[in-house]
Amino acid sequence: MSNIHKKGESVTIEPIDFNGYRIGIPIPFPMKYVYCYLFKQDSHYVLIDVGYNNKRGRAAWEEAFQELNIHPNQIKTIYLTHFHPDHAGLAGWMQQLTGAQIYMHEIDAQMMQHVWGDESRQAENIKEMVARHGTPLVLADEIERQMVLMIDHIRPLPAISVIAEQVEFAEKHWKVIHTPGHSTGHICFFQEEEKVLISGDHILDKITPNISVWPGSSQTPLHDYIRSLYKVRDLHVKKAFSGHGNPIDHVNKRIDQLLVHHEERLAAMEGMALGRSAFEVAEASFAHKELTPHQWRFAIAETIAHLDYLSFENRINKVIGNPIKYNQLN
Repeated sequence: MSNIHKKGESVTIEPIDFNGYRIGIPIPFPMKYVYCYLFKQDSHYVLIDVGYNNKRGRAAWEEAFQELNIHPNQIKTIYLTHFHPDHAGLAGWMQQLTGAQIYMHEIDAQMMQHVWGDESRQAENIKEMVARHGTPLVLADEIERQMVLMIDHIRPLPAISVIAEQVEFAEKHWKVIHTPGHSTGHICFFQEEEKVLISGDHILDKITPNISVWPGSSQTPLHDYIRSLYKVRDLHVKKAFSGHGNPIDHVNKRIDQLLVHHEERLAAMEGMALGRSAFEVAEASFAHKELTPHQWRFAIAETIAHLDYLSFENRINKVIGNPIKYNQLN
């Protein structure tokens, strides 16, 4: 099995440290793949993240099991780094297929129900949030509609247990590091002796993780994220296996780049706070891109996160009205 190195249209499989596998499951987003991690533990397997629930994602896993010559019921444990559909969408399907127990941080287990459960009003809540921040009603309606359609790509929801502070896989002990920011209950896995991190979407290779304000989650996600970056920087990680893009060898250098990126974005938005709504600032910030309603949702929510950070830090004024606007300090 250790010599498998498959790259195809539907799935990519490559051997990594600890006799594990980095498995690329296709997703219908610009990153193209989400990377899931499979490791042996005793006589069974542990899986980290599962991918997006659509026909291609399910077919990719069926192909991966065949290529790796393992039966799904050999997977006894699944850990989810966070609740977003590209990482957790197939959790219910995979639990039915494998019988595995699924673990994640308590906050994101609650968010899974809050956002995707039968009683969820999250699509409506997001529409109300973006409208309050100046988004035209036609676009706000489209954002809500797209969010409703997304529910099909994460159901059925799995039964979830709360993850411990330390877990075992690949015959190693791993610390579970809570890294809020990209999601409020995001976690990474840290192998202290080898200084290896499985980073989910906390640290990515070429793109910057989306840091957004969402109803029902932390309203200070950028403060959370910056603190989480410093927390991981103090670990002096040698290598990070991330949820998208390539593994990262110079982890602290990449963390410093992410910190600089956010300070540059904050400074730019500080300069745009001229009695504008978050939507108007997002329009100016992303003027070079043609955005779909799905992408607008993230662009607006990320802009709110940055503007609110500036407001909390007393670098700009937040003026509550209809819509909410942001002004430079007098």
